Amino acid sequence: MAILRGGRRIGPFDIRLGLPRDKSLDNVEGDERLSRVQGPTPESTIGRIMAAVAQGEGFARPNRFMCDFILPKGVALDDSIANILSEKKRSTLDGELLRNTEIQRGLRAYIESVDMPGRTLDTTDFKTYGPRRQIVNGHSFSGEITMSVYCDKYLRQRSFFEMWQKAAFDQGTNNVHFYDEYTGGLRIYQLGSFAGNQDRDRVAYGVELFECFPKTISAVSYSQGESSDIQKISVSLAFRNWINLTMDRSGSYTTGGNYQKPTVIGAEKGLIGGLLDKLPPELRRAGRDVVNTIRTRVPIGAVTGGKVFPPLF
Repeated sequence: MAILRGGRRIGPFDIRLGLPRDKSLDNVEGDERLSRVQGPTPESTIGRIMAAVAQGEGFARPNRFMCDFILPKGVALDDSIANILSEKKRSTLDGELLRNTEIQRGLRAYIESVDMPGRTLDTTDFKTYGPRRQIVNGHSFSGEITMSVYCDKYLRQRSFFEMWQKAAFDQGTNNVHFYDEYTGGLRIYQLGSFAGNQDRDRVAYGVELFECFPKTISAVSYSQGESSDIQKISVSLAFRNWINLTMDRSGSYTTGGNYQKPTVIGAEKGLIGGLLDKLPPELRRAGRDVVNTIRTRVPIGAVTGGKVFPPLF
């Protein structure tokens, strides 16, 4: 409550002056409470979690992935399949490489899910006295992953893997072909969003499977069920081993860029705001009331092009 307060109405303006008891609003910008960090303190549990998430630049999403097939030399796609999965048919060598790229793009859109393989350290028990120890004597892989693929009305995606399987044997003579003729590769990528690059599909992690081939193609089931269901097939891909495309190939690994704390930039006060700051505290509040009244009542927006106060540009 003010010690002394008085006012007078001059035209459409109410001019009020007063001597306040409380001086806490005289220097609002210098209040130390505004410099305090908002939110949880860094030493709290939620603060540590938020700091860890910020340092990791967000969470990995299970629906952000991409697959690339490295076909073996023995796989020859039928033109009807290749031309539909790709956009155009080309006869030159460069055209064939580009066509394979387009086939990859066409197949990526139909992959519903895929398993990124794991790795196991093989151990043997060793005990001389006391609790036993597990000594690593090697490492192994699961050797097989599962992929679920949507199918179009011609089941071209199923035909793609059938063509790959045909590279392993001759259905007429039942002869088995050489190992290198039907084993290829598969790359599985985890995608992430990077605001600095303005890219929502950037590779954040990746593995490559070696000596890979489609071991099992699931049966296609039919039923008088929902007409909106999409036909899918399940493919079991056998492989020998896999590597991390970053750590095992380049020998280094980074967890992303440095996290920078955001800074808050205040708006410019302008000419009127600078004049009000030079007034005594007792007159500053009255001046702000007059300015706010002019903003709401004086129709000068049409004259100044929407600018309400000087310098009007």
